[in-house]
Amino acid sequence: MQIKLDDLSGPEIRALLEEHLKNMHEISPPESVHALDITKLRQPDITFWTVWEGEELLGCGALKELDSTHGEVKSMRTSSAHRRKGVARTMLEHIIAEAKLRNYARLSLETGSQKDFEPAQKLYERFGFTCCPPFADYAEDPHSVFMTKEL
Repeated sequence: MQIKLDDLSGPEIRALLEEHLKNMHEISPPESVHALDITKLRQPDITFWTVWEGEELLGCGALKELDSTHGEVKSMRTSSAHRRKGVARTMLEHIIAEAKLRNYARLSLETGSQKDFEPAQKLYERFGFTCCPPFADYAEDPHSVFMTKEL
């Protein structure tokens, strides 16, 4: 697997992000969908990566700078054809390493509370993330789980 800094211009990433947003809207109420579209992912405070195997896109993930000591994991997605192959683990390891290089003290994330999100929650727990109150601009939401990790 190879991780690449991505400018979000390729058709493969556009298709994966469309799949991601469609899926999030299928399993979460609209007001509880915090997935970002391409325009929002192109903001200067977000760094976006893709995971490839040869010419095939396996997944993606992003790191948003909330402030000089706090980052947020965003847009973690594995292509449905490549689930359970370690793609998300590989991307999360990369994001954590980058957060440490940036000298962040903390890394946080929001994920869903529904059953569909249990694999993601378990992955984050294995990496030392624990539940926390809402952070940044998030509000309490029964459809969201907020997690954080001290670096």
